[in-house]
Amino acid sequence: MSGKSGMLAASQQSILNANYMANKLDGPFKVLYRGKEGRCAHEFILDCNEFKKHGITEEDIAKRLIDYGFHAPTMSWPVVGGLMIEPTESEDVNELDRFIWSMLSIREEMQEIIDGKADKEKNLLKTAPFTLQHLTQEDWDYNFSRKRAGYPAPWLNELGKIFPTVGRIDNVYGDRNLVCTCPPVSEYFSYEVGQE
Repeated sequence: MSGKSGMLAASQQSILNANYMANKLDGPFKVLYRGKEGRCAHEFILDCNEFKKHGITEEDIAKRLIDYGFHAPTMSWPVVGGLMIEPTESEDVNELDRFIWSMLSIREEMQEIIDGKADKEKNLLKTAPFTLQHLTQEDWDYNFSRKRAGYPAPWLNELGKIFPTVGRIDNVYGDRNLVCTCPPVSEYFSYEVGQE
């Protein structure tokens, strides 16, 4: 629908966005698969495997991004232990900068765990994402504030915060223990058994 020139412009913008973000995040994170000129295509991959020796996984980073107001990126594909970030052509520079700021802030939270300043299990990453119910419960048994947990970025007060409806779940348990919430098969039929 955009025509030949529109398709070219969209492709150029998505490549520009991905390279802008990759360059800003390279260093605190390891960016994989750059070409000879040091550039990536319309997406890039952050290798998070080096943090696993400190108990931090790509899932922890992805779940924490939810508290910053971002949908988690693709995890562990095509690289196990990686995050694939694809900003596309539709994101403006302000949104790219908010994402970059969030990732760098999460990297600082990770460093607190690595340096032993944060508990290995009860930290901002391992307990993320925080639901509204979780943040407003009477008991708060953490070494960080509710504000830092639920409102870690300054723009969340201005733009509004959408809380997840559930906190951290055990994904592997869910994959291995299927629970069907469907009605019985008989309810799908409008006739009695044995009748036509």
